[in-house]
Amino acid sequence: MSNTPDWLILPVACVPLFAAAPAFAVQYMTAETAQKLMFPEATAFAAHPVRLDDAQKRVVEKAARVRMRHPEQPVWQAVANGKPVGWFVLDEVYGKHEFITYAVALDLSGSVRGVEILDYRETHGGEVRNPKWRAQFEGKRHGAPLRLDEDIRNISGATLSCKHISEGVRRVLAIHEVALK
Repeated sequence: MSNTPDWLILPVACVPLFAAAPAFAVQYMTAETAQKLMFPEATAFAAHPVRLDDAQKRVVEKAARVRMRHPEQPVWQAVANGKPVGWFVLDEVYGKHEFITYAVALDLSGSVRGVEILDYRETHGGEVRNPKWRAQFEGKRHGAPLRLDEDIRNISGATLSCKHISEGVRRVLAIHEVALK
């Protein structure tokens, strides 16, 4: 006879099994598809990667109010019939646990033309793909606060994704100001 109380003896089927959460990753479009979607008039995209020096990185971090993980930023200049028409910037931010890959299209003056979600790896919060939510960024320029619940609407259940994409766009605008203008 055991000294273990009856309430501690559970059938095996009732014991919770700990397993990793299932992976959830969706690639909605490639960078090339996003380039064509965001700059339909472009006839070419010239790679123009940005590598910030330490001083530039500090300026961007102060202006964006967010840390930069890497001093390098994948950027392409969109060209239509031999003339520059804007910038295509590929970026990643954390959602809650995983990265969100997105792109920002800027016109030559540094104003946001659009934001597209390329890869979303989180199990929740995919509502940031909603065109109405992403349209809030259009026309924003360097210096725009892009603060959640103030000038950028939050989406319930996607708060961290909304916050981090907003911070990322703010950082992209600061990079334009420092290195692409």
